[in-house]
Amino acid sequence: MNESDRSALRRLADDGNEEAADRLTELAAERGDLEELWRLVDYGNENAADRLSELAAERGDLEELRRLVDYGNENAADRLSEFAAERGDLEELQRLSDEGNEKAQGLLSELIRNIK
Repeated sequence: MNESDRSALRRLADDGNEEAADRLTELAAERGDLEELWRLVDYGNENAADRLSELAAERGDLEELRRLVDYGNENAADRLSEFAAERGDLEELQRLSDEGNEKAQGLLSELIRNIK
């Protein structure tokens, strides 16, 4: 797919065509185009946010995951919780738990039980 085709998809996505937005998301994820994915996230595309969280998790990019959590992405919160649990980061888990993330709540409880 060339840039002209991607531009046409962008116009359709910007006009609210979800199918075009999802296709653009998949193409951007395949290319690792974080800028395009963030543009879609800014337009409210949850699929783009999920793909960004997958890419961030694969890279171990905690800052990117935190940024996505701030955007309200539950997938990013779950992945960040898993990283926090692996590191034994009770503070991060507590913060995520306080924000209502169920995965963080469960992992935090488990870590606390294991400390005793």
